[in-house]
Amino acid sequence: MLTRIDWKTSDAQTRQRLFERPSLGSDAVAVAQDILDAVRARGEAAVRDYALSLDDWAPEAGFRVPDSELAEAEQALAAEDRDAILAAAEAVRAFHAEQGYRDYQIETWPGALASRRATPIDVAGLYVPAGTAPLVSTLIMLAVPAQLAGVPRIAVIAPPRKGQGVEPTVLAAAKLLGVDEVYAIGGAHGVAALGLGVAGLPKADKIFGPGNAYVAAAKALLSQSPNGAAADLPAGPSEVMVVADDAADPELVAIDLLSQAEHDRMAQVVLVAFSEEFAVQVEGQIDALLKQLPRADTARAALANSRAVIVASEDEAVEAANAYASEHLIVQTRDPRAFSDRIRHAGSIFLGPWTPEAAGDYAAGPNHALPTAGAARAYGGVTVEMFQKTTTLLELSEESLESIAPVVERLAALEGLDAHRLAMALRRNRKTKP
Repeated sequence: MLTRIDWKTSDAQTRQRLFERPSLGSDAVAVAQDILDAVRARGEAAVRDYALSLDDWAPEAGFRVPDSELAEAEQALAAEDRDAILAAAEAVRAFHAEQGYRDYQIETWPGALASRRATPIDVAGLYVPAGTAPLVSTLIMLAVPAQLAGVPRIAVIAPPRKGQGVEPTVLAAAKLLGVDEVYAIGGAHGVAALGLGVAGLPKADKIFGPGNAYVAAAKALLSQSPNGAAADLPAGPSEVMVVADDAADPELVAIDLLSQAEHDRMAQVVLVAFSEEFAVQVEGQIDALLKQLPRADTARAALANSRAVIVASEDEAVEAANAYASEHLIVQTRDPRAFSDRIRHAGSIFLGPWTPEAAGDYAAGPNHALPTAGAARAYGGVTVEMFQKTTTLLELSEESLESIAPVVERLAALEGLDAHRLAMALRRNRKTKP
């Protein structure tokens, strides 16, 4: 069921090939580029064409969900669901409240004050996947840190159900969280509309949130184009690596793998096992559990792109985990904390048999919007700081020129930039005149 790789006997090329994500072979970048080009050229007309063809949803009144619909969705929400959303949001808020850039000021030279201040971005665009599964949890993970950062305008886009608008539970969650600007549009065309500010959507300064390969490609392309919105991090189809020794429970390992496989047909799951026998046991449990899952077909498609890595030691397991740089890394070994201390590349790590990744997806507190496709080598998950930017300020006094001017003038001369040198020299000379 899971493609095998023996870590010890595999060369670097084999390891790299087997760790390639399924989305890398898709047409996502080309399709997203075509959509962005069309939206740039034809604006709202192009957005509406894509919305009708892909979602069968492009109301004449516009894509924004009316306040009355948000209120109705909240009122219809079961009390237990309401309590669960609010409890999860409180845990996420508690964890993220420790984050955020701080203002500070120091004297770098006598009489020279250098400071930094942090301010929120003006418009945060939040992408909430809601096509095949309404990810209320993603709305929580994005809206709460945006609010903590003090973002004045938060605009949510969520894919509508075919011809029916946005899933009511997403709307209810938005109302509960105090987010009142929701647009019934998704996909690469929704990202384009939000990133360029067309079809009645605001122009976001930065777009946050995970999505399928087309959404991830559109975000990346926008962030690299003139006047396009910035992107939070590379967050495409979901993935998990589970490192489990022979003492682990095969059923718990199997369900952790399946909990990611059911996300997306292009999701990927990787088992790192210390014996072939244990991998076989896990596969048996996967087969049994699949029969209970409503999204079994999606999970099976993802499993076709998934791997089982057989290692002979913990050192090899660590090497494999760092090479894969997984979005989610679950460690079910005898000493998971010691193992995690050796991991350099992972979006989020889950320690021990009682810590399913599902807890992190919903209510534990750490953010579940995480880097995928190996981007954990350079990125972390969504934080309050991502919704902020910093500005530095510098104020020199006459006194400071005595110490800083000679250094600046010398370095400017060293680089051959004489106007830079003179900018300091003229001031220093002016100061020394009676």
